[in-house]
Amino acid sequence: MRIVIIGGGQTGEHLAEKFCEDEHDVVVIDASTEALAELDSHLDLMTVHGDGANPAVLEEADIERADMVVAVTDRDDTNILACIFARARGVSRTVARVSSSSYLTSRHIHFDQLGVDLLVNQYDEYARDLYNVLRLPGSVEVADLLDERVMVVGMAIHMDSPLLGGMLKNFAGKDWLQKIRFVAVVRGDEVMTPHGDTTFLVGDEVYFAGEPDAVADFMQWAWPEHRRFQRVVIAGGGELGLQLARMLEHTRMQIVLIEQDEERADFCSAQLNRTLVIKGDALEQQTLAGIGEAGEMAYVAATGSDEHNIIGCLVAEKFGARFTAAQVGKKEYIGIINQLRLLDRIVDPHLAMINSILHFVRGKNVQSAAILARLPGELIELKLSAKHKWAGQAIKDLKIPNGVIIVTALRGAKVRTATGDLELAAGDRVVVYCLPAALSKMESLFTA
Repeated sequence: MRIVIIGGGQTGEHLAEKFCEDEHDVVVIDASTEALAELDSHLDLMTVHGDGANPAVLEEADIERADMVVAVTDRDDTNILACIFARARGVSRTVARVSSSSYLTSRHIHFDQLGVDLLVNQYDEYARDLYNVLRLPGSVEVADLLDERVMVVGMAIHMDSPLLGGMLKNFAGKDWLQKIRFVAVVRGDEVMTPHGDTTFLVGDEVYFAGEPDAVADFMQWAWPEHRRFQRVVIAGGGELGLQLARMLEHTRMQIVLIEQDEERADFCSAQLNRTLVIKGDALEQQTLAGIGEAGEMAYVAATGSDEHNIIGCLVAEKFGARFTAAQVGKKEYIGIINQLRLLDRIVDPHLAMINSILHFVRGKNVQSAAILARLPGELIELKLSAKHKWAGQAIKDLKIPNGVIIVTALRGAKVRTATGDLELAAGDRVVVYCLPAALSKMESLFTA
């Protein structure tokens, strides 16, 4: 597939790396020669210098040969206009990143009719991810699947967990296996797909899937000592912080938003109903003093500075935060933080952008796809056609490559747990988890 990326900043670079890794033909357009030179130095791609919303520059990039255009500059108008021009030249798939959520809520402008297939605000995407993690204490990350009917959750195994002691085939809570599907186990640097002989150890991060109510009940059973958060402190009133506060106002948790800029703090206060908005610097002791005294506290750092966010989480932990999450864009920091386990959660807006458009490049049967931050591989939702190899077969009879697990299936409005006896049918929406090495073996099933 030939993919044109407009914008060679951090998000464009992340997309280019992912698509080059998948051996797509990638072209990057950017007005900065330095950004293009950096990309050209370590990736096998074509670069074009210029404004991505300029028709002449798009012609230079052979836009009519592109299968997809992804516009991710820091200007919403440039991204939307570039997609409109690309559609006029016959590009079948167009995606525009927008920083303002107002584009997503407009009822009077239909962007798909203008030529933009998908508008993505990565802050909205990650606000929902954080919202799910915060309302499921003990989870390390959460992914919504099948129109939010199913959740995939990662959870660290505590020393008192009933998941310990014995192989999975002798699992004491066998009733859970009718509601919950184990997806993967992360042990140090090793990732395992669970089977009957799998045993869980303290410190393992186990990923499982199920309907939201079943997931919440299972987590309470697997880690009953873990208490719900009473208060969430958000540092930064930008798009991510404001959207997360809006979502959390629908819960029983107390919400505190800290914003240093007075004008922005006033704006956030006017937008929110029951959130306490504090004007101040989240790194100052007098701002945080007393905030952590209300019991179980979670702290989310969502300012525009990676360094400020990381340090803020470390300071908040000293003030009693039980859970810390930071928005971090620099991949150099992300690797170090994960290795040293400095924070509970990293918010990477670039990953949200990749997840939003990944299904466009996976195949015609793929409805959605997601990459998790701490679990290698992909979660892929595909719809079975009448001619699909899996249609009409029980899961236990399928020839599934190593490193692939069928997670769940949706038939009509009913979620079906992926037990061995489940017979798949044409029209089913099936979610599979694929380790990186298994993706190439699944390509024929994504397009058949």
